[in-house]
Amino acid sequence: MKKNKTANVMASIYMLVFVALFLVLAGRFMYIQATGEVSGVALDEWAENQRTTSYKMNAERGQIMDKNGMVLAYDRPAYRMYAILDEGYSENSPEALHVSDTEETAEELASILDEEESEIKGILDEAVEAERFQVEFGQLGRQLSQQEKEAIEEAEIPGIYFDEEPMRYYPNGMFASHIIGFAREVEEETEDGIEHSITGVTGMENVMNEVLGGKDGFISYQRDRFNSKLLDPDEIIQEPEDGDQVYLTIDQKIQTLLEDLMTQVDEQYNPVKMNAIIMDPKTGEIMAMSTRPSFNPNSPENVENWYNDPISSPFEPGSTFKIFTWAAAIEEGVYNGEETFESGTYQPNERIEEIRDHNQGEGWGDISYDEGFMRSSNVAASKLLWEDIGADEFYEYIQAFGFEEPTGIDLPDESVGRIQYNWPSEKLRTAFGQGTTVTPIQQMRAASAIANDGQMVKPYVVDKIVDSTTNNVLEETESEYTGQPISPETAEEMKELLASVVNDEDGTGAPYKLDDYVVGGKTGTAQMPDPEGGGYLTGKENHVFSFLGMAPMDDPQLMVYVSIQQPELEDTESGSAPLAFIFNNVVENSLHYLDVEPEEDESNKIQEVEFPEVAEQSAESVQSELEEQGIQPILIGEGETIVASNVEAGERILPNEKVLLLTDEPTMPDITGWSLREVMSFADLLNLQTERFGNGYVTSQGIEVGKPIQEGDYLGFELEVPSGESSETSSDENDDDNAGEEEAEEGNNDDEAENEETEEE
Repeated sequence: MKKNKTANVMASIYMLVFVALFLVLAGRFMYIQATGEVSGVALDEWAENQRTTSYKMNAERGQIMDKNGMVLAYDRPAYRMYAILDEGYSENSPEALHVSDTEETAEELASILDEEESEIKGILDEAVEAERFQVEFGQLGRQLSQQEKEAIEEAEIPGIYFDEEPMRYYPNGMFASHIIGFAREVEEETEDGIEHSITGVTGMENVMNEVLGGKDGFISYQRDRFNSKLLDPDEIIQEPEDGDQVYLTIDQKIQTLLEDLMTQVDEQYNPVKMNAIIMDPKTGEIMAMSTRPSFNPNSPENVENWYNDPISSPFEPGSTFKIFTWAAAIEEGVYNGEETFESGTYQPNERIEEIRDHNQGEGWGDISYDEGFMRSSNVAASKLLWEDIGADEFYEYIQAFGFEEPTGIDLPDESVGRIQYNWPSEKLRTAFGQGTTVTPIQQMRAASAIANDGQMVKPYVVDKIVDSTTNNVLEETESEYTGQPISPETAEEMKELLASVVNDEDGTGAPYKLDDYVVGGKTGTAQMPDPEGGGYLTGKENHVFSFLGMAPMDDPQLMVYVSIQQPELEDTESGSAPLAFIFNNVVENSLHYLDVEPEEDESNKIQEVEFPEVAEQSAESVQSELEEQGIQPILIGEGETIVASNVEAGERILPNEKVLLLTDEPTMPDITGWSLREVMSFADLLNLQTERFGNGYVTSQGIEVGKPIQEGDYLGFELEVPSGESSETSSDENDDDNAGEEEAEEGNNDDEAENEETEEE
């Protein structure tokens, strides 16, 4: 009886426990059913999130264009590779849709991508061990080209798939790189995983990042566990808003010419640095700007110099600064060009160090101040400041010309030089550009007052911003005057002085004289500070040689600044040799291209030809017609009908210019000897995917001559600078330079006096 009683008690207890548990569970279920929440999480929302996947839809980054609409930077498609590893993905499929053999997969991918098989297999094996549904391949699976993607697809490797991703591309390679800059892909972790986007790093890509970047969209839908869309996916699509287009003031033809010339000089003279700016002095538009060392924005690796030196690196300008000393004297009304002075040396009093002319203080005897400007006399500059203008008054002109403030150019990282103007010796040296530092763009702004009737104009590189969808102009830059340091009368007198430097037999700028146009300008030869011992480096090559010039002098349309630091010169060469090669070629060709009338010999003017309509016409007749007009037609293929050309009907081109004519049966031409510009024009005509190696002119091509080609094909090619070409070209260009040692001496040593004996040329 006692045992039965105990059993009944225990049964009652268990029954109560089970009843309590039932009530708790039933109550919990009723609560969940009534509220639809578990631990504060709404079940409907949780289920929705589990079933719904969302992807970002990248906005297409806006293009960067030159002034005439030539594309300088754009997005082109690339591909990101990934592998699906889950066996369930292949259910109900007659063939494998997932990676079933990591070793075989790694072997095939490695052979196509030229990567290590062990690295690829390691990625796959690690993901399989972690039981991951899919895996990406890191950097080796990113930004694959169309050719690489197609090769992998043709290999039919199970489980390998691709997502399209944008890649920023610069069709001209090392072209205005410090202005355009570059953009790169960045990764960002989000709730939905890692997202990829393109952002600007340097140059315009960085400054205009928000304008170019646009606004990303997204797509979301409900899916099963294999990420396949359901029959009723409840799809939501938010279309992306593409970035706007940025038009620069850069002219692609002038910039390309400048880049080619600088590359040749770089190869021949191996300088430490080179800089060049081409500006319209009437508007402030920067038509071209380049610096060396430069870089290719498509592969910005091992970059020697990130700085855009023409705006970011102040240095002692040398005698180009004398332009503003003479302008100040004329404006003050204290200048008499016919007045004479004793050249050679100058010492206002015994407490001030002696100033010497650049020819070791020998001078040229008793000469006029006009001749002092032509010969670049340091003594003349110092005497004008100390005895005529006045040191305090000249400092006011330094400020009026804007040398203590940035120009405000719409490029990043502009720097301002330092005016060393405390002690008498510093003031005297500032008059001829020694000790004080400025940037090339500051000098260009200041000199625009001479070309522009006394008014300085603000330099700029962004021409306009255009809506990529509607093509409406959203913003447009207008020219802006930033001061008037001198009168129109002073500007006119300075033009005459600058013209005399180049065109007078005693001028230091003789190497810069042109046949078709009257050039004016000022040479500079600034010594290099000694970073170790103080003072300045000695030796013929340890200078920054420069020239600031404009043409034509009756109404300047171009103003050009070029400089070269420590070039490797021949014994008989002056520092003007490499600069004149760049300046003369770029000014002569650019003025003809801009249809500026020659001033001296109308018979030398190159007559442009209007390109006719060639589409859907006979290839043979078009070829014959163009050859009669002096144009060099190149037929692409052996078809009988022309379908397109790289020049539009009505466009005016120069005689002897190459024109590509695409026939209806295109084949690969022999591009050996072509320039990069010509190859890229050919590639654009057929929308080819290109990859180049080196610089200069084509020496080999990846597609055989005569092989049929079609839109989207891949073309790889190698370029080299022909040995001896730059040397020969430079020599020809400078045949008219100072022929004798005396003229070479005058042309090269036009600069500042030193208190140490230096080996001035």
